[in-house]
Amino acid sequence: MWALRRAPFPLRNQRYSVRGSCVKLITTSCAEDEVGFAESPQVAYCGRFLFLKKFYHSGHTSAKFTVSRRELSSQADASSTKDEDDLEDGFSELETPDADDGGENVLIHDTNLPDESEDVKEPQNELELSDTENDDSTEKKSHPGRAESELFKEIIKAPPTSVSLVLDKWIEEGKELSRQEISLAMLNLRKRKMYGRALQLSEWLESNKQYEFVERDYASQLDLIAKFRGIQKAESYIESIPESFRGEIIYRTLLANSISQNNLKKSEDIFNKMKELEFPLSQFVCNQLLLLYKRNDKKKIADVLLLMESENIKPSPFTYRLLIDAKGQSNDIPGMEQIVESMKAEGIEPDIGTKAVLVRHYISAGLEEKAETVLKEMEGENLKNNRWVCQSLLPLYANLGKADEVGRIWKICESNPRIEECLAAIEAWGKLKKIDEAEAVFEMISKKRKLSSKNCSVLLKVYANHKMVTKGKDLIKRMADSGCRIGPLTWDALVKLLIEAGEVEKADSILQKAVQQSQVKPLFPTYIAILEQYAKNGDIHNSEKIFYRLKQVGHTSRARQYQALMQAYVNAKKPAYGMRDRLKSDKIFPNRSLANLLVQVDGFRKNPVSDLLD
Repeated sequence: MWALRRAPFPLRNQRYSVRGSCVKLITTSCAEDEVGFAESPQVAYCGRFLFLKKFYHSGHTSAKFTVSRRELSSQADASSTKDEDDLEDGFSELETPDADDGGENVLIHDTNLPDESEDVKEPQNELELSDTENDDSTEKKSHPGRAESELFKEIIKAPPTSVSLVLDKWIEEGKELSRQEISLAMLNLRKRKMYGRALQLSEWLESNKQYEFVERDYASQLDLIAKFRGIQKAESYIESIPESFRGEIIYRTLLANSISQNNLKKSEDIFNKMKELEFPLSQFVCNQLLLLYKRNDKKKIADVLLLMESENIKPSPFTYRLLIDAKGQSNDIPGMEQIVESMKAEGIEPDIGTKAVLVRHYISAGLEEKAETVLKEMEGENLKNNRWVCQSLLPLYANLGKADEVGRIWKICESNPRIEECLAAIEAWGKLKKIDEAEAVFEMISKKRKLSSKNCSVLLKVYANHKMVTKGKDLIKRMADSGCRIGPLTWDALVKLLIEAGEVEKADSILQKAVQQSQVKPLFPTYIAILEQYAKNGDIHNSEKIFYRLKQVGHTSRARQYQALMQAYVNAKKPAYGMRDRLKSDKIFPNRSLANLLVQVDGFRKNPVSDLLD
């Protein structure tokens, strides 16, 4: 079962004692690669003993990690040398906090962007929900949309803050408020990211005692609080939950939301709290931890795998996908392929989402033939019968530069296209620099549907990527004239459009006004785009201002923003006093890039001339 550990995820401690098995690590000299992954090891088995003859050996202090006690800590050097593309890693969406699927239904990342809503305050940051890192979202065939409840229709017709009035009126009119009606309304609100209204609904139900809350109801409300008001408020809410209902579902809901916000320290604290409460370790929690470390500290992936082995927790398809993606991000294609073989040896065939991950990494590594082979596997023998795969194939063929293949796939969809296929086609044609084709697909949507920020944002991104400022501004004006709600996705595209036009100050001003008017949190990459431009210009004052705003709106501090800030000091040729203390206070452990920048901005650094003067 654990053949997947033949793929060399580094183990930083010299020895682990895990139940009846023993893992001995024989230290050898092994060149460290960029993210701390070693060459593929030679593996020898002796009963339940596994010997890794080549592995990553770090000179850093080992992490405070005890497998038998199920504790995690980041007090060691949590280095991760590559900042992943922020829109490529999916933030978790906890539709069902009690899902017992190993986490597959929680984490994804692609082009399915949410419609913007005026009352969405949920942190739609760089790891937003999307459709290629989730379990089977891209593989499931399309199904008829779920029915919309009458209560839901009444809620969305009312002003954003008037949900309680709608519910009071509903009761006054003698209408039944059944669990089924509530569940359907909640489902539709969540589906549209209307977390503020969903939270008002949940809080009204709790305060009016319409029905007795059970653990799942408390977990659902906790999830909404975490999304709408933040993790700290969610933690405070737990104290108000009756102790008999503070079970595993409550804490893993909090854990998933903390990980969705990429809060490493808080996530580890929550995990350790779950251990103290003696909750059983689940596939779901392990997959969440793997996602956390894939983003932040790949060296700890092996720790989680050892923990899973010690607790006899089998890897799920999503576990394998996370490991495959981690190896691909490290440019370790042989290691990635080893994990695929291990997956198949366990009788688990890679699904469409996993194959899409493989294709992306093959393309990044320049292995186009291998990428095309997997793409053909995804298509199957009859693509018309596998129509649901088209939305994944379109951008992948575009990444390969295969305009003919994109045209062929789109032709299958064109006569009766689904909205997801249209958005994928716009993205694909944009990547291929075929703007006319992208615009034609957009106009096709516009004739059949009312303009929405979700649809417009995909085309805006195309314009921004190709520095088509005039067209981008025209589209935004068209959105305003048609009454589109302008939110974080549109702001992101507009800011990047203005930056490409050399108008960073205007982009900064527009974003600040948007925040003041709507009280909605902009995306993390939106601020980073402005911060990096100011840094490029050596503008320390404005760089610090944007750095402060990131914290002010509630985005968790991370290495990328510090890297941009320090680059501003480097470009301005000015020292940055106290930077090490700032990193320490935010619990940011310098990776290789940050360490190099710290040396450059150190105001007390000595050089040969200063030594002579001393």
